[in-house]
Amino acid sequence: MCGIVGYIGHRGCQDILVEGLKKLEYRGYDSAGIAVFTESGLEIKKSKGRLAILEDKLKGEPLTGSVGIGHTRWATHGKPSDVNSHPHTDNSAKFSVVHNGIIENYLDLKAELTAKGHVFLSETDTEVISHLVADEYKGNIVEAVQQAVKRMRGAFALGVLTEYEPEKLVAVRFASPLVIGVGEGENFIGSDIPAILEHTRNVYILDDGEMAILTREGVELLSIDGKHISKEIFHVDWDLVTAEKAGFDHFMLKEIHEQPKAYRDTMLGRIADDGLSVNLKELSMLDDYIRSISKVHIVACGTAYHAGLVGKSVIESLARIPVETDVASEYRYRSPIITPDTLVIVVSQSGETADTLAALREARRNGAKVLAITNVVGSSVAREADDVLVTWAGPEIAVASTKAYSSQLIAFYLLGLNLARVLGTQEQQTVKELIAALHQLPEQVESILTQSAVLKQVAESMANHRSLFFIGRGVDYAVAQEGSLKLKEISYIHSEAYAAGELKHGTLALIEDGVPVIALVTQEGLYEKTLSNIKEVKARGAHVLAVTNAGFEHEVAQSVDEVFSIPKTLPLLTPALSVVPLQLLSYYASLALGHDVDKPRNLAKSVTVE
Repeated sequence: MCGIVGYIGHRGCQDILVEGLKKLEYRGYDSAGIAVFTESGLEIKKSKGRLAILEDKLKGEPLTGSVGIGHTRWATHGKPSDVNSHPHTDNSAKFSVVHNGIIENYLDLKAELTAKGHVFLSETDTEVISHLVADEYKGNIVEAVQQAVKRMRGAFALGVLTEYEPEKLVAVRFASPLVIGVGEGENFIGSDIPAILEHTRNVYILDDGEMAILTREGVELLSIDGKHISKEIFHVDWDLVTAEKAGFDHFMLKEIHEQPKAYRDTMLGRIADDGLSVNLKELSMLDDYIRSISKVHIVACGTAYHAGLVGKSVIESLARIPVETDVASEYRYRSPIITPDTLVIVVSQSGETADTLAALREARRNGAKVLAITNVVGSSVAREADDVLVTWAGPEIAVASTKAYSSQLIAFYLLGLNLARVLGTQEQQTVKELIAALHQLPEQVESILTQSAVLKQVAESMANHRSLFFIGRGVDYAVAQEGSLKLKEISYIHSEAYAAGELKHGTLALIEDGVPVIALVTQEGLYEKTLSNIKEVKARGAHVLAVTNAGFEHEVAQSVDEVFSIPKTLPLLTPALSVVPLQLLSYYASLALGHDVDKPRNLAKSVTVE
């Protein structure tokens, strides 16, 4: 993944492709490239780094032609490099592909194609697609793409060219966005509307399982099975800035709404088709090593640390291994007891967090194996760790992390289940129920997002206060800490999170009439205890908003001022749902106060200093 653009028409396409890719730079990327039909045939220029590097290449050796595809890559398979950059070709260099998404079964396809004599140059899953299309080609590029797609599992948006049929550009969408721009004597593809908005405001928005065949004269829409599709043109009336945000007012709000997709992408290919097991094939940890682990250290900073707090509960509950959590900036200086049978898990959205890197190196110096959970393939953390579990959240633009945090939770659930599989610590029925519940999370998050208007009203009221509190027990306390941080980060309202049972040990002194308290009440075994804690703050004048499970909201309502219910799920999985209303509360509170939601003061997206 990250950005796709394509053009077929009568104009020179090099500048159109490059300018389209520039419009997608906000998505984040590590390399870029274009493929163009020239008089000499299909030619490709690509390079690691910023688009400016590619532009310098093209100044000296321009690609002259009126049909082409382009891509900005955000690494998923293989480190950022010229070779791993898109577009990719087959061995004949007659077929070229750009791709967003993940091909789940690419290793199986690669092995099959290698046995047929195909030679691969890159580490990517995308290169397999170009070889597969070439292998299926029998004189009709549309049919070749259809046959190739039927053999692929995963998520993908594709742009495909072949030198054998230079008057066609084929596009396919399956679980990764793609739009088709309709012009006069020219047509476009883009992974996002901004890529083509300068040239047309009339688009087809492809749905999953749909493909488009673009020529200069028009666009034909088909299903993967070859059935013709009739679809209305969508007229875009947004300006460019709004288009970059997909119609949302801010990147943070867009990224909150992208969480269902991030959940699905992070689970993709990591759960068996029968839904009975998790097998993280990308990890090199052998079963014998897993059986030798005596303890786990989870080390991270900020939001990633809060994900680690949930991860502690997940691993201890599922795998029955003792877990310690540490703030990375403190880890080295407390002289932690690290032995070869310690698994150290470092968590970092960017993979460049200086404190987390220092902790990683300390762990390795002491002989521990290090597993990184990160959102960026090829980052420093990913390169230096023994193993990497990538969260497929996609680029996150807003400084305050939302979808990166929640996809880290999904990674911990998968890891916990994988450890439990090897160690035999959970009954098969329990695992089956957990996996079924994991699959339901994306749709459940979507249902929470439909209730954002309720949270907006609550947040606007909260914004009038200078201080407030979050409380919860168990994993609710871990989520409360993330909710408190999110509010502080972007609204600048002082807030604190407390384990609800600790209130009577000092914090109650801070509760007075009207002070807002946000209470998480999602752990069934702790309902009565948490309600007792809520009554303690209510008795001292607090105004309480409770976040609880559907089905329990009526009982909770008797003890609080307002209730927001989340869909029912297993207790261990509630953090993946309960954090969403807290993110929205923070967003709307910041908005009400007139702050820059995406760029809060004094903060940076990637903290590369200690």
